[in-house]
Amino acid sequence: MLLIGAPVGLVMVFAGGAGALSLGGLNYLIIVPDRMFSGVSSFVLIAVPYFIFTSELMSHASLTERLIAFNNALFGRIRGALSHVNVTVSVFFAGLTGAAVTDTVSIGRILIPAMKEEGYSPEYSAAVTACSSIIGPIIPPSIIMVVYATILRDVSVIDLFAAGIIPGILMAGSMLAVSIFLAWRKGFPQHEPTALFAAFMAFVVSLPALMVPIVILGGILSGLTTVTEASAFAAVYTLLVGALLYRRLSWAKVWDALVVTIRFSGVVFFLLAASAVLSWFVVRSGLARDAADIISAVSDSQTVQLLLVIAFLILLGTVMDVLPALVVVGPILHPTMVGLGFDSLHFAIIMIVTLNVSNITPPVGMTLLTAAKIAEVPTERVIVAAIPFFIAVIAAILLLAFVPSLSLWLPSLLD
Repeated sequence: MLLIGAPVGLVMVFAGGAGALSLGGLNYLIIVPDRMFSGVSSFVLIAVPYFIFTSELMSHASLTERLIAFNNALFGRIRGALSHVNVTVSVFFAGLTGAAVTDTVSIGRILIPAMKEEGYSPEYSAAVTACSSIIGPIIPPSIIMVVYATILRDVSVIDLFAAGIIPGILMAGSMLAVSIFLAWRKGFPQHEPTALFAAFMAFVVSLPALMVPIVILGGILSGLTTVTEASAFAAVYTLLVGALLYRRLSWAKVWDALVVTIRFSGVVFFLLAASAVLSWFVVRSGLARDAADIISAVSDSQTVQLLLVIAFLILLGTVMDVLPALVVVGPILHPTMVGLGFDSLHFAIIMIVTLNVSNITPPVGMTLLTAAKIAEVPTERVIVAAIPFFIAVIAAILLLAFVPSLSLWLPSLLD
């Protein structure tokens, strides 16, 4: 069904239904609607539309421009300042939205034209924008993490949020290193130094936007709010800041944000409902156990096993987007790797980070395609320009894979 282009959600429902039929005949088909309902009945999933709504409000309220101005002031006279800003502003933006494509559109529509005007090549401008955008779903809040915790109940959203902070910073650091090297190698332009007062004012203006991740993470990690409560408060806070403080939100813009929220949430919730059917079949059929046996047969070394899975996830990302890939293989791979002795939370972070690479791998790579469209340049040229950043991302993934403490240290502080 995937090969003929059928929607992923329908594929999972039919596959799970066929599995139920094979296990118990027609009577077992009653499992399908029951599992679909249970797949979307979790209270924490209410956070998904709130996070989407917050990200849309951020974009419509022009908070992105203020974050860019602040980051630009930080880099001052450093060569290749706009390239570095592109990476660092994605770190700040990641704490606001948790969606890679939203990051690409919001930041790209401002920075890509600005970079082209300063003399950066269109393909490089698109490449650095697309690649830095994958930081979005790693640094919390993250829609992908909420979905992961819903599908696989042995990891919590709070632990995933805490575990994603250092990996997200590591990913940003690796890309910033590439940006700095290329700025020196290619002689990128540099700005005049920013006056201290101007930098301070840029910070003051952007402070309300910078408070959004503090509101979300502070409430969640301190235990004052649940993930759902924090997401709702962040949406209300962003709405008030955009409408009353910055005065950039009209009723029409809020309506547009609501429409996008409903459409995107519908996709997410149907995928979750469908994945619950497939997950049920995976557990009942012993498919995870069989997958573990296959991986063990290849090698007894956990290093080799983890490298094989990482390579598989990267290859899967070339043909599937992040969310569909997660709901398809997550119910199989997660219990498989935990059964082989891997830490549940550590593998969850490895899987989330690795699947996010699908955003920059052709032919599916959504952020790559989006950035190329904004830059008005052929995708093939953007792919070539993105290779150094892709290598840096893979290096960061391998470091995360073989140094578990990078993912597990912060969650351990919450215990």
